Amino acid sequence: MAVGIFDSGLGGLTVLGAVTPRLPETPFVYLGDNAHTPYGVRDADDIFALTCTGVERLWLEGCDLVILACNTASAAALRRMQESWVPEGKRVLGVFVPLIEALTERQWGDNSPPREVAVKHVALFATPATVSSRAFQRELAFRAIGVDVEAQPCAGVVDAIEQGDMQLAEALVHSHVEALLRRMPRPEAAVLGCTHYPLVEDAFREALGPNVAVYSQPDLVAASLDDYLNRRPEMVGPGRDSLFLTTGEPVNVSRKATQFLRRQISFRPA
Repeated sequence: MAVGIFDSGLGGLTVLGAVTPRLPETPFVYLGDNAHTPYGVRDADDIFALTCTGVERLWLEGCDLVILACNTASAAALRRMQESWVPEGKRVLGVFVPLIEALTERQWGDNSPPREVAVKHVALFATPATVSSRAFQRELAFRAIGVDVEAQPCAGVVDAIEQGDMQLAEALVHSHVEALLRRMPRPEAAVLGCTHYPLVEDAFREALGPNVAVYSQPDLVAASLDDYLNRRPEMVGPGRDSLFLTTGEPVNVSRKATQFLRRQISFRPA
């Protein structure tokens, strides 16, 4: 009955922290590919290969459903995986769609044609690979028309978070927000398009100011996953145990994860 959560490193723990209380009876197996983080500076083929390897490892733990709690993997690899790689009986879902549905005020699973929405100017903050993929704009176009998106690649932020240098991460956030505001001075909404970014969400909010609505993913993904499993209970796999796995050095990853989430977390080698 386990569900897998895959991330390039520690960012997906923000999603795990939201889904665990929402689905307290569901075991989750988390896999962080810390040996290869960050994904945001890699090319699409490299991201696809690494993501497939990680998802296969989670299938071995009995996770028939895997959530890509990594926007870069969702942007660069998910569509290709779903179209040509995921076998029957397995599911791999991304984290963009719940975010966009909240932004456009559509119900989960609403597949009606795109329509005008209230928000017209959206700032997207994401990794360079996510920005270059234009996956956010593509998914948004399925649901809304007339929305101007200004995307800012936030180089260095994930690295700083993974290294535990939150002071540098926050300084980089302010720099990236300033760069975007020079191009879009009055965004109505800002999308934090990386699951690492909730760890520096306060810095984004401070830099953007009180008049910008900030959309962050963990709670939105948790609500969507809860709804999905209510509709598709057969996708809860045969796994029974909650685990934390990493391709990196477990002691070091455990220390950083415990620091970020403020509770004890122990990773095992993947």
